[in-house]
Amino acid sequence: MGTTIPVSAVEEPPTVSRFSWRRRRLGRIAVRAAQIVVVLIVVAAAGFGVLLLATPSVGNARQLAMQIDREHHVAYPGPAVPAKFAASLEATEDHRFNSEPGLDPIAVGRFVLGEVTGQGDLGGATLYAQLAKILYTPGDASLKAQAEQAGLAVKLWYTYGPAEVLRLYSDVVYFGHGYYGLQAASCGYYGVQPDRMSWPQAALLAGLVYQPTMDDPLANPGGAALREQHVLDRLVAVGRFSQVQANAYLSIPMRHLLAHAGGCR
Repeated sequence: MGTTIPVSAVEEPPTVSRFSWRRRRLGRIAVRAAQIVVVLIVVAAAGFGVLLLATPSVGNARQLAMQIDREHHVAYPGPAVPAKFAASLEATEDHRFNSEPGLDPIAVGRFVLGEVTGQGDLGGATLYAQLAKILYTPGDASLKAQAEQAGLAVKLWYTYGPAEVLRLYSDVVYFGHGYYGLQAASCGYYGVQPDRMSWPQAALLAGLVYQPTMDDPLANPGGAALREQHVLDRLVAVGRFSQVQANAYLSIPMRHLLAHAGGCR
């Protein structure tokens, strides 16, 4: 006969611990969150595809830039964009300029967050989007125009690439005091061609595109100096030069930067 095992000696199945239950619940939440993210990505991609189809071609960007320059009596095309100005502009306006596909996903996320929370625009438009605004939707700050600028920004990146977009932008952007385009601004403020600008001069011009009328260095040297400092700080942040060098540039009085204002001779 077999041995009878007392009921009390039989091991009962382990009960589900509270920790295991929580772990499974978190797992279900994570799966659901991932599904929502995938749906949002698909919807966003579909919407952006529609946006690309709805926006016009950018094949006429050069012609529009030429028209703007002619209206302001500026030669088109302007000179090549010098390295100091390019670095200063990218550092302060769009430091992922050479790696993004026309749009900066992080900046787009900040913009969406700002709209949802009511905090306004927390992101920064890329140089591609800024050029799209100048050429195709000037003076329009509506959400519709900003969406159009996003689609056009991608098209500008794909059609022309970073170097050409930077040249087009530098040809048409406003620098204050009636100066449109990099050459007019460099000659007007400093009396030198763009390729002869110093670092502080290049930083100052790059800073002016943000609010050119308010920070006009001839009318508001204090505001202009703050913009110059901001750009130099950004150049330090991206590793272009050291804080010691930036401090040395900042020690140069504004009147020295503008000593030969009035046009290239």
